[in-house]
Order: sequence, then structure tokens, then C-alpha cells
Amino acid sequence: MNWLKFYQELIRRNRMLAYVGFTHAVLFLVLLSLFFIDERTVMGINVWIKPMKFALSIVIYLWTVGWFLEYLSAYPRSVRIIAWGIAATMVIEIVCIVFQAARGVQSHFNGATMLDAKIYYTMGVAIVTNTLLFTWMTMLFFVGKIKLSPTYLLAIRLALLLFLFASAVGGMMVGQVSHSVGVADGGSGLPFVNWSTEGGDLRIAHFIGIHSLQIIPLFAYKTEQQNWQNSRVWTWLFAMIYVGVTGFIFWEATDARPLLSTLFH
Repeated sequence: MNWLKFYQELIRRNRMLAYVGFTHAVLFLVLLSLFFIDERTVMGINVWIKPMKFALSIVIYLWTVGWFLEYLSAYPRSVRIIAWGIAATMVIEIVCIVFQAARGVQSHFNGATMLDAKIYYTMGVAIVTNTLLFTWMTMLFFVGKIKLSPTYLLAIRLALLLFLFASAVGGMMVGQVSHSVGVADGGSGLPFVNWSTEGGDLRIAHFIGIHSLQIIPLFAYKTEQQNWQNSRVWTWLFAMIYVGVTGFIFWEATDARPLLSTLFH
């Protein structure tokens, strides 16, 4: 399936999420251009890198949700509420992040002024709402009437659960008002993603966990397309390895270790 056919299928499955996701893709390109002409920094990195990362992540998230909601067609009212709710929360999130970047200040963990605190609170409400809607969708995949192969359905269910774990890691960052462990936010980090190279960084496990939503179901789909024997077993094995890697990286972060420091030191 080429990209045009993929997008046409997205539109067929959920027109609204396909369009809102495409809007975020265009926004990413705009932010990329700003990156090259605006040299301001926040905590040591260009002000537009964080909005770029979030815009791209939101594209992938919205399109994935839109793809999966097609399988819940037996529940049209729930699908409408979940789709519109998730789209709204993501728009609120990206507007807040871009607005703060334009001001040249932090978007997350920022209560420096009344305005900053209100923006951060608004983002928090949006993310909690998104998580509740996502949990609703997850429940439907476990208890609803869904016509999918056992292997593919298993993969989606496991990915949904791991996504919720990654969301909990995000909540942990909010609780400690920082994404770093053992060091202050804003130190040396990997290019673009800026994951800490000096201490633990909870964003890594968060990132890997949320993108299980695409990777695990895609693996299961490929095993079935290529007629692997025992595709369900292979999917279980792949998912458990994925969970293990996510858990290991999370443990490293909580122990204030940089990415994969245990393996290379």
C-alpha cells in the first residue's frame, strides 16, 4: 500500500481524524522551517524542536486511532465521541506547546507566571481527558464485538495496554515535575529527541511505550500476510520482548541511568 492509498483508506475509516492528522503534518513542516530561521533556545535546545516532535507524534497517534476505530463500527456513538474527543485534546495540546514556543518559554512543568501555570494546567486537563477516552477505546477492544483475526486482535490489545503504561509514565513525569532522574532537566542530550546522556530520562520509556500502538499490530499483520506458522505465538513473543525492553529502559531511567548505560559501562 503506497502513501496515497494509505491516506485514502484513513479517510474512509475516519475522515475527521485523517484530516486533523494531516493538519498536524503540515504544521510539522511549518515548524521545521521556523527551526532554520529562529535561533532562540529553551533549556539548551531550539524553541521549535519540542513542538516539532509533538506535531509528528500527534500525526501518528491520530491516524492510528482513526485506523483502529474502524474495528469498533458496532459502536458508532462511542466511536464519534472518542474520535472527536481525542482530536480536540490533541489540538489543545499542540496549540499550547506552539504558543509557549513562540513566547520562548517552557510548555511543560512551567508555573513561572499565572499565564504559564494556566497553560500547563490546560495541557494537563487535555491529556487526562485523552487518556480517559483512550481507556474507553481499550475497554471496547476487550469486551466489544470485533471481527478481527485472533492474532491481530491480540496484538492490538497488548499494544493498547502498553500505551496505557506509557501514559502512566507520563503521569509520573508530571508528578515529579521533571522528566529527568538524578539530574536537572535541560542538560546534555541526544540530538533532536534530547534524551538525557547524563542521567535517567523517563521520556524514553514513554516514547517506546506509546509507539507500541503501531509497532506490535504491524508485526502481527506482517506475520499473517506472510503466512507465518504459529503467528499468534510469534506475536506473543515479539510483544513480550517489546514489553521487556520498555520495562528495562524504564528501570534504567528510574535508577538515574542514561539510555543503555548498563550495557555499555
